Amino acid sequence: MNLQRKLLLALLPAFIINGSFAQVDSTGLNTVFGKKGTVTGNVYKITFPRYDLKVKVNGFPVAPGLALGSWIGFYTTGTQTMMMGDLVLLDSEVAPVVNKLVASGLKITAIHNHLVNEKPNIKYIHFSGDGNSLQLANSIKSVLAVTATPLAPPPASQSPAPDWSKVEAILGTSGKHNGILLQYSFARKETLTESGMEMPAAIGMATAINFQMDGSIAAITGDFVLLPDEVNQVVKALTENGIAVTAIHNHMLYDNPRLFMLHFWAVDDPAKLAMGLKAALDKTNSKR
Repeated sequence: MNLQRKLLLALLPAFIINGSFAQVDSTGLNTVFGKKGTVTGNVYKITFPRYDLKVKVNGFPVAPGLALGSWIGFYTTGTQTMMMGDLVLLDSEVAPVVNKLVASGLKITAIHNHLVNEKPNIKYIHFSGDGNSLQLANSIKSVLAVTATPLAPPPASQSPAPDWSKVEAILGTSGKHNGILLQYSFARKETLTESGMEMPAAIGMATAINFQMDGSIAAITGDFVLLPDEVNQVVKALTENGIAVTAIHNHMLYDNPRLFMLHFWAVDDPAKLAMGLKAALDKTNSKR
């Protein structure tokens, strides 16, 4: 065995531990969930929009992709996989889900609202777990089974795609066009960790902003991922621009630095909303 090969074999465990060779088992996870998720680096993410629910906020019809998307993420590094995510639930589903999460050995990291004045009332449960990715997937699938969450993909949107050019010009970047929705994800510049593991933006560590067009007006919602000193600066920027702050809370238990998630809502002219969101984003240390 030559010296170069010996050195490579000697360094192999370190590379595996650091995640350089770690790969998420997307094929196995797709099989468990019965549909395909998306893979970004070492993160596998799958969504289950609650298209079974007809939710309105002060009369505005909320599209499933705007604020009703349950999601599950798996982050694999070395031999370790962490699962985390967010379940969108009716009030009547909260207790059964809590009981099933506990029975499945998964951790509950938050229970709270994201919206206000919505009908019917919606709650969000954030959860986490670590171990074998397929075992974790089967556990969280058993949790979904105690809810009415549809497991099949939603029907394709038949609505024409809106013109988001003014919004994208104001925010300085293109978003993801998804039917009547425009979706953004702004990662933070800091290294973020949970339980000592570095957390990439793709597993819920980025500020999420969603627009939904309805005629000539749009609704916005999402959550800012903030450091403590940024919270009230963002509150001020949003409220001064007519955007309501609907919740401020945590999604994790052992995050470092400590992070706060700030949720918001408004319905108005899309360009006006974009200006308010830009003012708030300018108060954060986000990648633009």
